[in-house]
Amino acid sequence: MRIESTGSTETTGPAAGWRTTTDLDGFRARAEEFLHSEPAPHTVLLSVTETLRERGLQAYGDGVPLFGTYADSDGTVRGAFLRTPPHRVALGPVAPEAAEALARQFADTDPDLPGVTSERAAAEAFARAWGKRTGASVALGMRQRLYRLGTLTPPEPAPPGRARVATAADRDLLARWYEEYGRAVGEHPAMVPYAWADSRVAYGGVTLWETPDGTPVAMAGATRRIAGQVRVAPVYTPADLRGRGYGGAATAAATRAALDAGAAEVLLFTDLANPTSNRLYQRLGYRPVADFAQWDFTATAAP
Repeated sequence: MRIESTGSTETTGPAAGWRTTTDLDGFRARAEEFLHSEPAPHTVLLSVTETLRERGLQAYGDGVPLFGTYADSDGTVRGAFLRTPPHRVALGPVAPEAAEALARQFADTDPDLPGVTSERAAAEAFARAWGKRTGASVALGMRQRLYRLGTLTPPEPAPPGRARVATAADRDLLARWYEEYGRAVGEHPAMVPYAWADSRVAYGGVTLWETPDGTPVAMAGATRRIAGQVRVAPVYTPADLRGRGYGGAATAAATRAALDAGAAEVLLFTDLANPTSNRLYQRLGYRPVADFAQWDFTATAAP
């Protein structure tokens, strides 16, 4: 896999196929029009690159992020990915043959890649090609569904209490809940918990639901508005407080705040293994867009 200069000048290369770079600005210049033309399926790439721009290239870890675009024979961009070590590669929806080509390139340059997340067919194509190229074990992890808001329908009746935007005074709580959320879904936090809390507080990116006595009982995060869209994530209620409607109320409040702030569309992902959350979000007015999948890779020990 060719790594381009990290400076402001992008290295030239063949018009067709995958073109990679460690230059965030160069990637954004090359991919922006394409990503903005189909923002919903590229919501993760858009939000992650925005965080890297705002918080620095080590926002998700100490490794050097890698970015890439896939172009057809006339140079038109048709796909994109990013990798923020030590996390999986995040691949936008692409044709299976493009996903397979990228997997083969990664196998030759990044043998410790832990996995891939993408639209279902692209993720499976990448994983199968990875296993064939490397001999590693590949396993399907979380299956997700991307939803887009239709018409917001807040829960009626709402649980007792009210919504409020988290502030710096909530920093310890946000960091703790973010870490607990990761454990609950079986994922390592994408960011250091306190760094995540600080980044969200900076733009009002977490809505808390609190009981009438002022005790926070659930949170719903939201990304910055990018390409007209906001993604609600993460939504978390401590285990001993679930089943009381707090998470749904927080989600509805965060959704309303995004709409009031000018979002043209509001998105969220669900875990398809959790029927409760999928029913909840549909009751709130969210409608399915596409299915995504995470695949995990484990190297096979040499004999």
